[in-house]
Amino acid sequence: MPQLRIFARSVCHNRTLAEDMAQQTLMLAWRGQAGFTAGTNLKSWLFTILRNQFFSHRRRAWREAHWDCEFGERIPAPPDEQGWTADLCDTTRAIGVLPQAQREALLLVAAGGLSFEDTAKFCGAPIGTVKSRVTRARVNLAKILDDGISLPQRATGRARPAAGDILAQLSALKSVSALTAAHA
Repeated sequence: MPQLRIFARSVCHNRTLAEDMAQQTLMLAWRGQAGFTAGTNLKSWLFTILRNQFFSHRRRAWREAHWDCEFGERIPAPPDEQGWTADLCDTTRAIGVLPQAQREALLLVAAGGLSFEDTAKFCGAPIGTVKSRVTRARVNLAKILDDGISLPQRATGRARPAAGDILAQLSALKSVSALTAAHA
């Protein structure tokens, strides 16, 4: 073991890396002990394993980015980093609780970016009705979120991000509305 460490230090020129390489070499030798031929030079076999480990390390090392802890601490991060994600998930589930007409109007105006006029044409309703539905949807959504009303849990299985959930609801509205307009 001492000779293996000395050889590792001479190859690596880094004490910490040399210790790691020596430990890895012993681990690999233990795992591959069936590959050692009895009666041959054990030291030579271990040095060969260490040398090969070092060359493999050098081939991979150029891809590694070393982390500077002081620099990492200076990277600005928003306060309450993940709170907005939970809020968006709650909002998505709360939108699902709204009545269909309010949900449709809100999604088309707020998430879809359509004007009240385009939404009115899309839904086949007067502009005033669409404005009223959007206003009621916003009020109801705020009430649901502020009062802490129990929201339905997300479906189990492969989870979809909240933003993707909203876009999927929007796409479903457009395809359903397009189909009903085509058959009318």
